[in-house]
Amino acid sequence: MIRLTLAQEPAEFDAKVRQPGLRALDEMVGNPVVRTAGKPYKVKAARKEDLKSVDFPAYWTESTPDLLESYGRLCAYTSFYIHKVTGAPSVDHAVAKTKDWRLAYEWTNYRLVCSLMNSRKGVKNLLDPTAVHDEWFELEFVSFQVIPRPGLGGPLAAIVQHTIDELGLNEKSCIDVRTEYAEEYWDTQTAKSWGRLLERCPFVAREMERQGRKQAS
Repeated sequence: MIRLTLAQEPAEFDAKVRQPGLRALDEMVGNPVVRTAGKPYKVKAARKEDLKSVDFPAYWTESTPDLLESYGRLCAYTSFYIHKVTGAPSVDHAVAKTKDWRLAYEWTNYRLVCSLMNSRKGVKNLLDPTAVHDEWFELEFVSFQVIPRPGLGGPLAAIVQHTIDELGLNEKSCIDVRTEYAEEYWDTQTAKSWGRLLERCPFVAREMERQGRKQAS
């Protein structure tokens, strides 16, 4: 995992996501709203805090194209490129909707992730990519497993390892992807292949450079 820098909120986000989302929540707790289109939402609860996860209309999906463009199609948890045809991008809420409804339709609460990582993360208390430090995660190049950087304090090392385990970052499929990208670069060692590695698997590129495994230019 590498540190994620939040991108600027898109110009149309408020109109496409925030306003309709918050208006829907008002309707679902019986607050009067001014509707301009679409069917009204049924009352689901007395308070927004009591709404269930399935009650929240998925207006955040409207932000998926902007997230893909803003974050270079990179999954925030795996640091793998989400391919246009075979990849399945999704929007993860850093703070779960049911934990704070006020963040359900906020750009800063969204993380672009592949659908597999989104399902694994769920509402678990894992490290947020915007809060991690680059020196917390290390790539072990013999097995291509992600490990906590040696020297981390006990509690910090534990939460790093917990995040790795819960997301399955060392399952065979993830290891295979890292291996393939690294070997593709090592087989050619050109500026073009290095640029591809930076674009498609930046965590491996960073660790390759840090550990002296990048070809000297």
